[in-house]
Amino acid sequence: MGKRTPQDGLPHWEEAQHLDDIVMDKREGKRANKAKAKRRNRRYENRLLRGTIDILDLHDEDEQ
Repeated sequence: MGKRTPQDGLPHWEEAQHLDDIVMDKREGKRANKAKAKRRNRRYENRLLRGTIDILDLHDEDEQ
C-alpha cells in the first residue's frame, strides 16, 4: 500500500494545476463507495492547497 501524499504543501505552485495526478489515496480500493473516495480526495486537495498557500505567505513575510 502506497503512502498518502505529504501535506507539507506542493514544492512548486505550478503543480497545483495537476492535483488529480499528484494526490494519491492509499486506501483507494477500501473506500465504502466512489462518492466517499471523491469527497475524501477533494478535502485532501484543499488541505494540500492551504498548506502551500501558508508556505508561500511565510516566504513573502520573510522577504519583507
